[in-house]
Amino acid sequence: MSTVAHEAPVKPARVDLDRGLPASEALTWLRKGWRDFTVQPGASLAYGVLVFAVSVITIWGLFAFGFDYILFPALAGFMVVGPVLAIGLYEKSRRLAEGRRASLAGMIFVKAASTGQILFTGALLMMLMLVWMRAAVIIYALFFGWQPFVPGLGPITAMLFGTPLGLAMLVVGSLVGALFAAFSFAISAFSIPMLLDRRVDAFTAMGKSMALVWNNLPVMLAWGAIVLALFLASLVTGLLGLIITFPVLGHGTWHAYKAIAQEE
Repeated sequence: MSTVAHEAPVKPARVDLDRGLPASEALTWLRKGWRDFTVQPGASLAYGVLVFAVSVITIWGLFAFGFDYILFPALAGFMVVGPVLAIGLYEKSRRLAEGRRASLAGMIFVKAASTGQILFTGALLMMLMLVWMRAAVIIYALFFGWQPFVPGLGPITAMLFGTPLGLAMLVVGSLVGALFAAFSFAISAFSIPMLLDRRVDAFTAMGKSMALVWNNLPVMLAWGAIVLALFLASLVTGLLGLIITFPVLGHGTWHAYKAIAQEE
């Protein structure tokens, strides 16, 4: 009789996504971002001016068309779509690392490895921002019921900070917003740089981004705190700070990607 040997199924090797980086490594990414900003600074400054101009025009449009009451959700939404807007900055950092010269035209008309998937990811992030804004409307309805909504930034501010119910809604809304912010940060932190750098689909890139963020939580929390702090500082300056902080953060994000999203 012949015996047939049964081979045990081969289990796929577990991929270790933990890079073992301390939280202080986030400051190294920031320094590298500043270094890239100071190399051929004209291109980065011009890019920052463009982002500032688009932001100002958007806010002006909100006030001009009577949508100023959604100013706060719109500013929060900027954090969602920011990684897509920064793709030209990733491109400059990539060119500098390869010893090539960067130009503003090359930063605007980027030749990405997965261009179509970047557009798709941008659309998904825009949808996430709209869902976030819809959640804000639902939270308002849960707290104030059928009470008429008075549009305008002034009434909204008085309602939020001048009434106990408004303060309670502000707390709950901030917690829900934090969940949206954490999710959007996790799926976009490395997905856009990855789509620029590799041929990969959007869902794979977003999934890898979330896994990498989760497995490197201390340093990514530190990086997220830096991003939030500089964005708030830009708001204090009337968005003028975006001209410098946005390019520096964009360049720094590329270095974060190269440090963590290594080829598995």
